[in-house]
Amino acid sequence: MEISMPPPQIYVEKTLAIIKPDIVDKEEEIQDIILRSGFTIVQRRKLHLSPEHCSNFYVEQYGKMFFPNLTAYMSSGPLVAMILARHKAISYWKELLGPSNSLLAKETHPDSLRAIYGTDDLRNALHGSNDFAAAEREIRFMFPEVIVEPIPVGQAAKDYLNLYVTPTLLEGLTELCKQKPADPFIWLADWLLKNNPSKPKLCHHPVAEEHFKSKVL
Repeated sequence: MEISMPPPQIYVEKTLAIIKPDIVDKEEEIQDIILRSGFTIVQRRKLHLSPEHCSNFYVEQYGKMFFPNLTAYMSSGPLVAMILARHKAISYWKELLGPSNSLLAKETHPDSLRAIYGTDDLRNALHGSNDFAAAEREIRFMFPEVIVEPIPVGQAAKDYLNLYVTPTLLEGLTELCKQKPADPFIWLADWLLKNNPSKPKLCHHPVAEEHFKSKVL
């Protein structure tokens, strides 16, 4: 007997991209490459990190010989942080970036972004999250108000609509017919806000919040 297996669910993955201080003037052409590579730029912000916040962002590199130079480089001027989304965003963005050492990238991956825009091992032009856990942490660091979760598409999106959205909307429309308010649009909008079955739970990160309040450009 042949067992029919459901198709795998595909999610729109998110990753963090950073255009580093020394190539911020190339932002427009880099964004064009990003969009032509199938990514969506979900959010973007330009900011100037202090050395202390650079240390917090690169905490996993703390203690390494290049750490002081890295924090000095990343705090030397404004940078551009972006949340990128697409299927397998993390691996595709890393592939587009090329090796972390720009000198090596120029030899082995001459068409990669770090080969084109980078200078050396330290000044490698762009940043990308290494894995899902890193992407989640880094996105929350740069965009503390963002909820990091996979976006369902295809059958997963249909299942979500059938399970949560459609029943709630039908209940709201039924109540709307009973109430017959003067402004049905405003009434329904208020009702949906009150009866949303999946209200997001925001996580607050005081350090990151305080940082961006004073440094966002």
